[in-house]
Amino acid sequence: MRSKNLTTRTALTASIGWHSDGGGLYLQCTAAADGSISRSWVFRYRADGRERWMGLGPLRDVTLAEARDKALAARKQRLEGIDPLEARKAQQTAAKLEATKRTTFAECIETYLAFKSPEWKNDKHAAQWATTLRLYAKPLHDMAPGEIDLAYVVKTLEPHWYRIPETASRTRQRIEAVLDHWAAKNSIHDYVNPASWDRVKHVLPAKEKLKREKAQKSGSNGHYSALAYAEIPAFMTELRERDSLSAKALEFTILTAARTSEVTGAEWNEIDWGAKTWTVPAVRMKAGLPHKVPLSDRALAILQKASRHGARVFPLSNMAMLELIKGMRPGLTVHGFRSTFMDWCHETTSYPKAVIDISLAHKIEDKVEAAYRRGDLFAKRKKLMDAWGQFCGKPPISSASPKVLDFSARHG
Repeated sequence: MRSKNLTTRTALTASIGWHSDGGGLYLQCTAAADGSISRSWVFRYRADGRERWMGLGPLRDVTLAEARDKALAARKQRLEGIDPLEARKAQQTAAKLEATKRTTFAECIETYLAFKSPEWKNDKHAAQWATTLRLYAKPLHDMAPGEIDLAYVVKTLEPHWYRIPETASRTRQRIEAVLDHWAAKNSIHDYVNPASWDRVKHVLPAKEKLKREKAQKSGSNGHYSALAYAEIPAFMTELRERDSLSAKALEFTILTAARTSEVTGAEWNEIDWGAKTWTVPAVRMKAGLPHKVPLSDRALAILQKASRHGARVFPLSNMAMLELIKGMRPGLTVHGFRSTFMDWCHETTSYPKAVIDISLAHKIEDKVEAAYRRGDLFAKRKKLMDAWGQFCGKPPISSASPKVLDFSARHG
């Protein structure tokens, strides 16, 4: 039996430095921040022609006898050609993978939602993610993420894919995001996500194809339906005859060329009466940037006559204005009036495209153009919106049946 260089007493009182116990076992003593001495066990060995140092734990947790047992086990591994450090890493990885098997997809959803919540624009966006994953991805909830394959993903999506393709498509994207997060968090390399579109597209048709087929059956081309701008005066005249809150909100929406959620979420503190502007905060804007809207005289008049009960100007659901339109002009959409405004701008005014785009709060995709377009062209936009307000207030051009045109959703 080999002689020992350390005893329990000498280990506990060892000074700063390295103290050998023989057989590659060392006690490393270093100065701690509080002035005390930190003592830990290290096994020194050679593998693949290089020296390696393997920590065996601090003296306060690992006794001298336990450290000797650990060093003995490591020496036996070396006799078998095994690198103790690599073997320990493999063991830790296996334990981590085993732990991930006990994690359910439902738990991964909650982890992901907590991780992403600071990035979302508002509570509504966060709620949409949570609802989609908790409701439509429910068949996957009790499964371990590693057990989810393409067949399970398709089985989960298929009941909704043909009925509500937009929602089902978002569900797929969100399942994919949760699984990617799980794989990255657990350092699972070369993971092939079964919910990625590259895999799902071989089993389920693209949502665009489903939307086209649905549009063909309904006689539409699938784009946002919009009123021809020449018919706007007649439509606005009819709209002003209605005294409901949704009618006032829709008229305000058309006059400002805004999106539905921007208007239904509008609050009184966003209105600057002196400057005659409405500033929509970034959280409600599609581009994620605040948008200052110049208000025409008629838009201001609508606000001045509105009842001020609560913080919101138009306390309505996002469907209220659409329901109103269905009763007036079946086939039209609220969003379509942005297309009407755009066509009126291009065909009857000489304002540059930049002025029109900013009036619509379009996101500038071209980085070069975005770099040059630093201002908000507010003075020109004010003149444009005043002209639009005056056009909307004109008497009807004719009593002929209104024409409904279809404009591409690219108008945003």
